[in-house]
Amino acid sequence: MTTIDDKTAAEAFRRLVGHLQMRSDAQNVDLMGLAGFCRNCLADWVSEASDGALDRKAAREAIYGMPYDAWKADQPEATPEQLARMDDSLALNERLRAKA
Repeated sequence: MTTIDDKTAAEAFRRLVGHLQMRSDAQNVDLMGLAGFCRNCLADWVSEASDGALDRKAAREAIYGMPYDAWKADQPEATPEQLARMDDSLALNERLRAKA
């Protein structure tokens, strides 16, 4: 992904995070089921990219815009159907990684 400069990528990332913070109705389990990643994944990537400057907890708070536990407390339980879609999507991630 060398065609997008860092300044542009950073601004797009900030907009994505802001959008995810605004759309708390989009549950992580649904994001996982559809796209194979969620806010927690994004926070993990931020933590890993920070070279130790942000631990997982701090990265999650940055992505959620609040403590993770507070956000999770307002989310409904995942249904069996949502969990099945998420599992299928995670399996697809693994198959695609194996091909890469």
